[in-house]
Amino acid sequence: MSKVSYYTAEGLKKLRDELNHLKDIERPKASQAIAEARDKGDLSENAEYDAAKEAQGMLEMKISKMEETLANARVIDESQLDTSKVLALSIVKIKNQANGMEMTYTLVAESEADLASGKISVNSPIGKGLLGKSVGDVAEIQVPNGIMKFDILEISR
Repeated sequence: MSKVSYYTAEGLKKLRDELNHLKDIERPKASQAIAEARDKGDLSENAEYDAAKEAQGMLEMKISKMEETLANARVIDESQLDTSKVLALSIVKIKNQANGMEMTYTLVAESEADLASGKISVNSPIGKGLLGKSVGDVAEIQVPNGIMKFDILEISR
């Protein structure tokens, strides 16, 4: 069951670069580590060989997962997006009703999320709660310590 995920052109390029790094640099390193461990003698009692094989297996699993993600990735054409509602890649200015604090977030794909730079995942509780809202709406979002209410102040791209 494939799950389509949406990326910015920059986010997709970053994902491709990481995959290429894993394939072109990390994979040969893993093979080299196995070869070196194999040269050390009896494989039945060689913990180094077992560790190298396990590391290779984990690397191959990560590569496979990234390839699947890339196969299901779609680049969002920001010029075609509606700014009247909160969608993926929307920049949303919200105000917390409880403390009056204003925050600005960009809703992005899960792999691009970075709270320090104001990018939150569309799959996070706040991201899900904001999707589909318009300016002036109140988003009631269920978080672990209760329900938070946010006023939608502004939506842009």
